[in-house]
Amino acid sequence: MEPLNVVAQLWERIGARDWDGVAKLIAEDAVIEWPVSGERIVGRANFIAVNSDDGYADERSVELLRILADGDLVVTEVEIPQDHVVYRAVSLWTVRDGEIVGAREYWTSPGQDPAPRWRAGYVEPLVAD
Repeated sequence: MEPLNVVAQLWERIGARDWDGVAKLIAEDAVIEWPVSGERIVGRANFIAVNSDDGYADERSVELLRILADGDLVVTEVEIPQDHVVYRAVSLWTVRDGEIVGAREYWTSPGQDPAPRWRAGYVEPLVAD
């Protein structure tokens, strides 16, 4: 399966909370890094455990905003709205032989990092799409 399709299916299965299906797309020794929170998830079992945790994997939709691929590298932007906050992530996935072997994901929420006042004269507010 092409790397772009592997990652597109990953987000679809995460949104459906199809953890067995997600597991089929993740290499057993995959390494997923979350630099914003300073965490590294090592291994398929840990990736599934983190994402399927009852306190974390509540009824949430996943909207794939964009996806781009270049060889084994796939870049996605997703949005996951919840009652109290909207999460967004830009993820850089590495896919080999039909499995995700690694990723680096940057998770945040709009407004999480407020713009400094000194830039006000040089920028315009970004209006959500």
